Amino acid sequence: MAFVDEFKIHMKAGNGGRGIVSWLHEKHKEYGGPAGGDGGNGGSIIVRAVRDIGILAKYRHEKEFRAENGGAGKSKSMHGANGGDLEILLPVGSLVTNLRTDKTVELLKEGETVVLLAGGRGGYGNEHFKSSKNVRPYEWTPGKAGDEADFFIELRLVADAGLIGLPNAGKSSLLNELSNANAKVGSYQFTTLEPNLGSFYGFILADIPGLIEGASEGRGLGHKFLRHVERTKILLHCISLENEDVLAAYKTIRAELKAHNPALLEKPEVIILTKTDTVSAAELVKKRKQLAKKCKAVFSVSIVDDNSLKKFRKELVALLNKFS
Repeated sequence: MAFVDEFKIHMKAGNGGRGIVSWLHEKHKEYGGPAGGDGGNGGSIIVRAVRDIGILAKYRHEKEFRAENGGAGKSKSMHGANGGDLEILLPVGSLVTNLRTDKTVELLKEGETVVLLAGGRGGYGNEHFKSSKNVRPYEWTPGKAGDEADFFIELRLVADAGLIGLPNAGKSSLLNELSNANAKVGSYQFTTLEPNLGSFYGFILADIPGLIEGASEGRGLGHKFLRHVERTKILLHCISLENEDVLAAYKTIRAELKAHNPALLEKPEVIILTKTDTVSAAELVKKRKQLAKKCKAVFSVSIVDDNSLKKFRKELVALLNKFS
């Protein structure tokens, strides 16, 4: 199933039911009083945040959501049934924008609920209009229309740390080793076509698809996912030691972050040199020194070296605890 992280949808809350004209029928009483009940209220549309970044794919073919209408009033002064609310499940991190009012709500906590559109109030039956001067009212009112609008829904991942870097930087492989993400890996560009999440000692790690030069302007695949970096607490900048010029790789990604949103450059950042098994010890020291001039925290790791992974896990846990 394709990953979906944005879509536009029309939503309509339920209309209120109409009131009715009805009369009380009692034995041996020719003219009973008014007994027309009020209509039921229309159902509202509610969104609830869940921890499932893939749930938006359920709605990719939906064009419209409608809550139930309220039922008409009933005789013997009984109210009509209220329409059922419609609850829509959205991933934690979703932004929901009402395109009619431009109002945006954010869902940042699991279980958080927001009423997007209120259902219409039920109309009045003729019992409602009874008075000393109007003992046999024939008035009734229709129910109010439920709120209605188009919405744009956009997902921005909420994670403790975001793994960023050029394609083939080793992000997915590292995420798989650190967590149970089971992200797809390969030796060609753009293996990761959607963000992957993994749990690491209670911290949420996000593998953001590889960025390339010009990503912020729409090149490659990464531009679509730059927004997912915005809510991560710390950036884990992965640079493969297969790059001859690690400084150039570093500067490329930093330039794309700045072009997308300069505030991203203010986020805490560490550099992770990956694939240490591809270079000599001397080359590793040289490249670490080059990058240490740009970033105070530079780590190195190889997923084929158990000792390297063990050391890196301890370093990463300490780092994440520091920023939690």
